Amino acid sequence: MKERNDRASLKRFAWLSIAAAVATIALKALAYLLTGSVGLLSDALESFVNLAGALMALSMLSLAARPADANHAYGHGKAEYFSSGVEGGLILIAAASIAVAAVDRLFNPRPLEQLGLGLGISVVASAINLGVGLVLMRAGRQYESITLEANAHHLMTDVWTSAGVLVGVGAVALTGWLWLDPVVALAVAANIVWTGVRIVRSSILGLMDTALPEAEQAQIAAVLERYVGDEVQYHALRTRRAGPRRFVSVHVLVPGEWTVDRGHELLERIEAELRAALPMTSVLTHLEPLGDPAAWDDLDLDRD
Repeated sequence: MKERNDRASLKRFAWLSIAAAVATIALKALAYLLTGSVGLLSDALESFVNLAGALMALSMLSLAARPADANHAYGHGKAEYFSSGVEGGLILIAAASIAVAAVDRLFNPRPLEQLGLGLGISVVASAINLGVGLVLMRAGRQYESITLEANAHHLMTDVWTSAGVLVGVGAVALTGWLWLDPVVALAVAANIVWTGVRIVRSSILGLMDTALPEAEQAQIAAVLERYVGDEVQYHALRTRRAGPRRFVSVHVLVPGEWTVDRGHELLERIEAELRAALPMTSVLTHLEPLGDPAAWDDLDLDRD
């Protein structure tokens, strides 16, 4: 119950991201209207992606917080991967839009106006994104939410993007070289593409039931190795992750003359230690007789 309540509480961070996106859209759009900078326009367009991503995050966090049911025995945690995947796709679309606008401005330059006021407004918008991004990053790591982490990375990318745009607009003001503004916008688009690809890749890996990271697998192996000896062996270890929850399955082999009670007690201890080593982990163990050759037939279980 506590875990479910914790997941449901993550929606407040999505609402914070929505509020930040609306505020920065208004500020950056105003900065663009004042200056005519395509770099600042690129910033405003990315903020629309932030808003779409935040709305998607709110929807998927609400779904992921639902408890397991008859049709979803393993819960709804994978919904978070859809959110981060969609956000990554939106980032790539925004990057394409920025690149098109920048190329057009590169061949059709236009003087920039009211740079001081426009840059000041953009700095305020970036400060909002920086503050919210840091909050989301901390919450994403604390609650192991790929949705919040993707949203945070996007906002932090927006901060660095804005910094680049400010440099470009400032360079135009100092040199009078109008081509610097669209060139910086193209660099912004390239940076956004890189972020989008990384987010999409992480989402795909989660949906493909990729094994846990090596560091976590090492923790699992360390627990199991403590029990390995003449009477206890293990194999067919498999791991995956769905949102914040980890799943571990393993076959444990013991002497055939052991009683059911003794074997069960061993598995209970192993499962408890694995859950202690890696919180929010569901562990499935299967007991097999050590001396039966058939018990070793599934050493490479479903991996042919």
